[in-house]
Amino acid sequence: MISYKDLGLVNTRDMFKKAMAGKYAVPAYNFNNMEQIQAIIIACVETQSPVILQVSSGARKYANQTLLQYMGQGAVAMMKNHAKEKGLKEIPIALHLDHGDTFELCESCIESGFSSVMIDGSHHSFNDNIALTKKVVEFAHQYDVTVEGELGVLAGIEDDVSAEKSTYTQPSEVIEFVEKTGVDSLAISIGTSHGANKFKPEQCTKNADGVYIPPELRFDILEEIEQKIPGFTIVLHGSSSVPVEAVKIINANGGVLKDSVGIPEEQIRMATRSAVCKVNIDSDGRLWMTAAIRKHMKEKPADFDPRQYLGPAREVLITMYKHKNEHVLNSAGKA
Repeated sequence: MISYKDLGLVNTRDMFKKAMAGKYAVPAYNFNNMEQIQAIIIACVETQSPVILQVSSGARKYANQTLLQYMGQGAVAMMKNHAKEKGLKEIPIALHLDHGDTFELCESCIESGFSSVMIDGSHHSFNDNIALTKKVVEFAHQYDVTVEGELGVLAGIEDDVSAEKSTYTQPSEVIEFVEKTGVDSLAISIGTSHGANKFKPEQCTKNADGVYIPPELRFDILEEIEQKIPGFTIVLHGSSSVPVEAVKIINANGGVLKDSVGIPEEQIRMATRSAVCKVNIDSDGRLWMTAAIRKHMKEKPADFDPRQYLGPAREVLITMYKHKNEHVLNSAGKA
């Protein structure tokens, strides 16, 4: 058993308490490789933002669970060094399991140093979701690890998570779920979705400038949930904006991505002014990284050293994460 505290990590309890009081959201960025985690840490240190490093079950298999333990520890060491070099204060870092689907997976992550886990029982019946989530909470809280549960289903595909259509969270269920499970935060479904293909153009309207506008998030559901469980931490998954520029760069350099529309950043900003204290962003990082790599490889086809194309991709990611912290989540300066 390895405690997250020994790795220099923190759980999300104080993060969310401060975010609730300050009306901002803590960024939860998924990573799969070294360049992504470097970009996240550099961006968050330089914007002085707290951060949640997220690992999906697929990413955990890809990176190897033992290696992830050292990556978490290395992220903290990198944060300390970069903060010292820049004359900035250190930032809090949580290591979180994203969309854990079994008790055993959550247990393994907790035992290997994760400071927070999500148990996604949304594909089960309401009562079975409660039972599974409660079991994870009871185990995790023994080690002061925080737990995120989920009610409602997000459409889309991302790693091992897949659903054809969304099922909105029922506000009438949230009180019972939170009280019976003891979760620390609750992921809800109000219209966001997983993956890069969130909305097809035909699902959207066009404004005067020809820009596709997707359906608005269900802020009425969010407001009703807040009234049912006032002061409780709400989480939004599937909150990437799917930037048109990144998709264009990918397709101009050999990619074949379909036209898609993400969640407008203004709608995410609106959500963070409420009880939404954690916003998950994964696809935007994948898109910008792929865009940078494809562009580099087309312009410099003789390059074969991974550092030559992964280095520029890392710089693009740093810019993107800084933008999210400063202009979308309002987490900059809140470390």
